[in-house]
Amino acid sequence: MSTQQPVTLLCLASYEKGAAFLREAKAQGARVIFVTVEKLRDADWPWEAIDEVYYVPDFSNEDDVLHSISYLARAEKIDRIVPLDEFDLYNAAMLREHLRLPGMGQTAVRYFRDKLAMRMKARDAGIRVPDFVPVINYDDIRAFMDRCPRPWILKPRSEASAIGIKKIHAPEVLWRTLDELGDRQSHFLMEQFVPGDVYHIDSLVSNGDVVFAEAHRYANAPFDVMHGGGIFASRTLDRNGDESATCRALNKQLVQDFGMHHGAVHTEFIRGRDDGDFYFLETAARVGGAHIAEMVEASTGINLWAQWARIEVQRARNDAYELPEQKQDYAGIIISLARQEHPDLSAYQEAIAWKMEKKHHAGLIVRADSQQRVDALLHEYMTRFYEDFHTSMPAPETSDDA
Repeated sequence: MSTQQPVTLLCLASYEKGAAFLREAKAQGARVIFVTVEKLRDADWPWEAIDEVYYVPDFSNEDDVLHSISYLARAEKIDRIVPLDEFDLYNAAMLREHLRLPGMGQTAVRYFRDKLAMRMKARDAGIRVPDFVPVINYDDIRAFMDRCPRPWILKPRSEASAIGIKKIHAPEVLWRTLDELGDRQSHFLMEQFVPGDVYHIDSLVSNGDVVFAEAHRYANAPFDVMHGGGIFASRTLDRNGDESATCRALNKQLVQDFGMHHGAVHTEFIRGRDDGDFYFLETAARVGGAHIAEMVEASTGINLWAQWARIEVQRARNDAYELPEQKQDYAGIIISLARQEHPDLSAYQEAIAWKMEKKHHAGLIVRADSQQRVDALLHEYMTRFYEDFHTSMPAPETSDDA
């Protein structure tokens, strides 16, 4: 099998991310066609890795996207369509089905995008999930509130991270909120609130097998950070510990049962504080956000974006994918909104693997050869972040507000 077989990737990007994917795809010899939105025309894209670029006003009009890419396909032989952001998954699936290209179609992709579909799929696969109900039938909702203790969580089915999530403490608050949502309410679900620690597993999948997986634990649940104004932090779990083993096993089962064949996966579980059980929260067919990829690379040497690109190109050529040798270090990340426009992180020097450069944000990654050392550094640096930089702002209601 020749590795010189020409491969053309069409990459969709609603947000500025995936530069390492684009660079590695080009390094692997692929032709890279890039489609993004007008507002990101001047973003810091790796132009040297992009062969053709096209701009759309936005990706919200499915017919416009379909017609535009179909017109492009008259002259371009597209082999794979890659969504670089979670919000591009539906369009990528729609285009694959219309153009009859390999990859997840519209039904399969719902398990990685629609929080109701993924919960039902996980429950059917025997994976424990918090009790939930779709916001569809009012009798079902009343039954849910009767059997499930307060508070309840109201979640958008297709937003990312903790965006748009509300904690509901009383039935009258729920009904008032649903009235405000109007016809949009069927795009939500209600879920049992399970207090506990939240874990995330960041993995790579090739030919249906999980070829790489790193388990991590957030210092604070993403919901608490976004809605409570805290500091975002996460770190590598002890690879020989029971928590890591459980997370990896659950992630492997989920990938197989959900029908994921190739790509990157970010999955979250919560360990109930009251019973110690792990519950599925959500999964996404993408690289984790909030610079989790940089943390994974710091601890393992594996760049999730670059390896995802290699998987896509090599499967298009029918070549076997091999994961590079990985390190066994540990890493942790801290990110906070900052009072200063350009926070000065020069006083943070010990074990630093990466520092964030973004207005009104302070962030860093630490790396060490033991989990204990990373934990100690995160504790020290988080305390100092609150004193040196931390501020907060109201949580966004939708991704457009983020």
